[in-house]
Amino acid sequence: MEIFTGWPSWAHAEGPLRAALPPATVGALREALAFAGRKHGVQQRPTGRPYLEHLLEALEVAVSGAGVSDRDVLVAIVLHDVLEDTACTEGDLARRFGPEVAALVRRVTKPPGGVKADYLASLVKAPHKAVLVKLADRVSNVQELQRMSWRFQRRYYLETVAYIMPLAGAHPWFAEWFGEWRRRWRRVERWPG
Repeated sequence: MEIFTGWPSWAHAEGPLRAALPPATVGALREALAFAGRKHGVQQRPTGRPYLEHLLEALEVAVSGAGVSDRDVLVAIVLHDVLEDTACTEGDLARRFGPEVAALVRRVTKPPGGVKADYLASLVKAPHKAVLVKLADRVSNVQELQRMSWRFQRRYYLETVAYIMPLAGAHPWFAEWFGEWRRRWRRVERWPG
């Protein structure tokens, strides 16, 4: 199972991105990452690592793993948490990155006060591009699940199997990656709830 942690900063990501994508897309990604950095500020992941590492991991998953090259999808991957975790609005995103990016980010954002299971279940009706954003995000989140508490591991594993893996079925690379991931983590199914 491939792990995507090779782009901890823009300096690490820029070369591979330039080799894989048109210059205009790389420029848009640089701008999106700078924007996300300003919005997320000093926010950290639950593991204590800088939040921007997660955004770069998800981008690495999409580009280096799944071979995604669609500019709007990739920019939305970098920005996928700004509506949920910062004061950024959909209008801010639309003005800065276009309505398509704003719509993709909105589609993968859990509504305020919403039930997470309902939100995840609704993703089966999401557009193909929004599903790609969510799949790249979740690969980043689960690839090193061992860093989290065993209770979190079990809950997140079961949630991923129930809601995310069915989405991956229409995307061969993601289906294969999550299939291998599940085989490695299946032991979690036997853990007490």
